[in-house]
Amino acid sequence: MNFLAHIYLSGDHELIKIGNFMADGIRGKHFETYPIEIQKGIILHRAIDTFTDAHPIFRKSTKKLHEKYHHYAGVIVDVFYDHFLAKNWSTYSQEKLEDFIERFYQSLHDNHINLSERTKQIMPYMIQHNWLVSYQTVEGINRILTQMDQRTKNESKMRFATNELSEFYSEFEDEFTNFFQELILFSNTKITTL
Repeated sequence: MNFLAHIYLSGDHELIKIGNFMADGIRGKHFETYPIEIQKGIILHRAIDTFTDAHPIFRKSTKKLHEKYHHYAGVIVDVFYDHFLAKNWSTYSQEKLEDFIERFYQSLHDNHINLSERTKQIMPYMIQHNWLVSYQTVEGINRILTQMDQRTKNESKMRFATNELSEFYSEFEDEFTNFFQELILFSNTKITTL
């Protein structure tokens, strides 16, 4: 799962959302230096990633991309799934997507002192270009994947992955829908054990 899903799956817990959002840049036990609720978000993030990577539906989605994108297939599907979450947001939340994201951006500002250095670096760019809202469109996903591709010095070829998104659009959307129901249940249960 990518940024939007991780934030959404944190429920109404502000610091858990922040920890879940910034967890990718925090290695090993370095998370133990953060406030306890942020630590819970990082632990939740890792549990979500483990559940996702092993899930047969997610693996079915990545299989469509393996031949061309190799080990980047999972990263691409994470972004595709965020697209379907953003596109179908009203199915999962009564709050407008733009309002949900604005509240999250404000939360990042309010808790700036607790953010990782990596998060502090990407935050202004993410907010300025409104990454999370841009996930709603295929064009927005293409911009995100192109930026990610540039960070791999264009070796990943992720900038071309919206071709497969378009080709298998309904299949990816059905896979996301079926998978995400299970992931919501998993995440809700996991939060209660943190």
